[in-house]
Amino acid sequence: MTTAPRGIHLGYTFEARGQVGAEIENPLFDLLSALREQGSISQVARATGQSYRHLWGSLKQWEQILGNPLVQWTQGKHARLTPFAERLLWAERQARVRMTPHVEALRRELQRVFAIADDATQDVLELAASHDLALPMLQTLVEAEHRVHLDVRFTGSEDALRSLLDGRCRIAGFHVPRLVQGASVFKRALRPLLEPGTHKLIGSHWRRQGLMHRSDTPPPSLAGLGRPPSNDAPRLRFVNRQPGSGTRLLLEHLLAQVPLDASTIDGFDSRVEHTHLAVALAVACGAADVGLGIEAAARAHGLAFVPLVEEDYFLVCLKPTLDSPPIDALRSVLATPAWAAALQTLAGYGVQRPGQVLSLTGALPWWRFTRPKRS
Repeated sequence: MTTAPRGIHLGYTFEARGQVGAEIENPLFDLLSALREQGSISQVARATGQSYRHLWGSLKQWEQILGNPLVQWTQGKHARLTPFAERLLWAERQARVRMTPHVEALRRELQRVFAIADDATQDVLELAASHDLALPMLQTLVEAEHRVHLDVRFTGSEDALRSLLDGRCRIAGFHVPRLVQGASVFKRALRPLLEPGTHKLIGSHWRRQGLMHRSDTPPPSLAGLGRPPSNDAPRLRFVNRQPGSGTRLLLEHLLAQVPLDASTIDGFDSRVEHTHLAVALAVACGAADVGLGIEAAARAHGLAFVPLVEEDYFLVCLKPTLDSPPIDALRSVLATPAWAAALQTLAGYGVQRPGQVLSLTGALPWWRFTRPKRS
């Protein structure tokens, strides 16, 4: 029989009865297991309380979808699973064992978020933010100390700030290096998205960015990214972050200081990831030789790290929401020793004026506004 096209679709339902552990229900594998045990569809029908006609129709439908027979029928003998069905059942059981902790974590997370939705006293604070390893820890602290769920959605710095302007979130997160001069890249990208008097900046933490590489390779340099291959060294394969991310802006700024033309870098536009951990993984598994990212991501994947710059990570909200209860709760957690202690668990992290309300022009000294401040 010719194998038919097929796909896997995941879903979940709401039911009155609860579920224990990481149980995954699938009627095909439940039927195959029952047939192996009972030996006939009529016996399975009696054991499960389902009709013979329904079970037979389901079996034939799955055979059509899978493009292979599932049961061998012999007159006067028990039905037997075909070799294909046996392999299918074995593979599904193996996959189920591997997936158990992940499925249980997903079920618990779904259970938790729907419990939040059912709790009228629970507030949800939507945060669109540039990818950062510390924010999930902040999420945990805020939920533990206050009845506020910090709903974190990772995106690029530019898109995070646009989300704030468009009303798609109530607070945004972005990062910039501590630069006084020569920051035209950040000016050009971020200035249209922030305005004194309209936006309120909240201090949070600092982190260290640099070049990640495998420990068995020589330490790379920015200038070396554009170096042509030679007999002594092949051309370095670079993995970049997506356009609009703060780390991509940082790279463009650093290349302008060298100076180095981005078009000379192998992978600048063709090899792109959306998180620091994904960049580190690409380097660790050999898909690339070097990437720009935070030190904590490099250490998480056992990579060596060449530090380049320290940057401040800010949270920002609109002025009318600054004194709202959820943002007030967030600021209070940022100012606690627990936040500082959490950051100490990440390489290249530390607090930076946590919870303080900062002026844009004061926190970003390289930014000089000519427009009058709104009253």
